[in-house]
Amino acid sequence: MRPWPPEGALLDAPENRQATSSPIALAEAAARRRVLEAKAVKCGKDRALFVDLGCMAGVIERDEGALGVKEGETRDVALLTRVGRPVQFVVTGFRTGPNGERIAICSRRLAQRACVDTYLDSLVPGDAVPAVVTHSERFGAFCDVGAGVCALLPVDCISVSRIRHPAERLIPGQKIRTLLKSRDALGRLTLTMKELLGTWDENAALIEAGETVTGIVRGVEPYGVFVELTPNLAGLAEARSDCVPGQGCVAYIKSVNPEKMKITLSIVSLSDAPAPRTPLRYFSDAPHVDRFVYSPAECERVVETVF
Repeated sequence: MRPWPPEGALLDAPENRQATSSPIALAEAAARRRVLEAKAVKCGKDRALFVDLGCMAGVIERDEGALGVKEGETRDVALLTRVGRPVQFVVTGFRTGPNGERIAICSRRLAQRACVDTYLDSLVPGDAVPAVVTHSERFGAFCDVGAGVCALLPVDCISVSRIRHPAERLIPGQKIRTLLKSRDALGRLTLTMKELLGTWDENAALIEAGETVTGIVRGVEPYGVFVELTPNLAGLAEARSDCVPGQGCVAYIKSVNPEKMKITLSIVSLSDAPAPRTPLRYFSDAPHVDRFVYSPAECERVVETVF
């Protein structure tokens, strides 16, 4: 089962360029109901999207702008935010414009329906889902999982190390690997990615007691400071009043204890600037995960995800 490409992936593909190279080629693509891609250049007062096909202009009427728009399940902001960006669509016909020019009638809804029917509906929890981050809210990141269809990646599913906002870990346009966590009664998808970023043991193997490493302050409590060493691994340093969440630091690793799943640190220095985003390191490229056990085998507390 091949993933459906997110919006932006088809724009410069040779097949897409050929299909939009001339009115004849576009008519052939329309007859085959091929999914094409072009940039949206304007959104009209009636919320119709206008696309530049190169060989002619195209229009996507409001109700054809996305799945759920006609039913009131998708807000118009889903159309407004596409201006200046690529959109996928199917050409359903042609009409003559006010100046005698030919205009392609397009449907983004049909492209998204094809993505759902042939790809997304076949996914089950635990399946790998490549995604592209589109935007973030405090509660999670929204991701394009194919043809502009959005799925939610909750903030607590991004990594084991806790963050306050997805923007601390992800940026719009970033390609990420995720797993399908669940699907609700309306077909909306929820994703997770922390299960791909390694177990406690896998991350702890990257460090050793006695080393001095860089980290990011993630939590400041009366009993200590939580310092992120990797997105899926954090340690506890002594309490300090001069730490701020998101601040970079240098920490000395005092001890690594798998039985208690505990790393003891000592903060050597604090940065005056916010820490840069830690690069994501994926420890798995499996097409499906049934069970992910984060905790070490010798630890009494079992931390796991069962899909």
